[in-house]
Amino acid sequence: MSSAANVEAINIGPRERRKRRVLGIVALTVGVSLAFVLVVAGAPRLLRLVVFFPVWIAGLGLLQSREKT
Repeated sequence: MSSAANVEAINIGPRERRKRRVLGIVALTVGVSLAFVLVVAGAPRLLRLVVFFPVWIAGLGLLQSREKT
């Protein structure tokens, strides 16, 4: 096995990883808070699908931060 196979391709620096991590945490907080409010308010299930978007953004930000891509 060559040493080139063990090298990771890192596309973003530490500053951008931190930005994406913060974005992910904020989006996750917004998503959880929104879900809580919608459930407590008794919103229709179809309206609760709005929670998908901030949770999706949170997942993208946190995964990109972790994988350094």
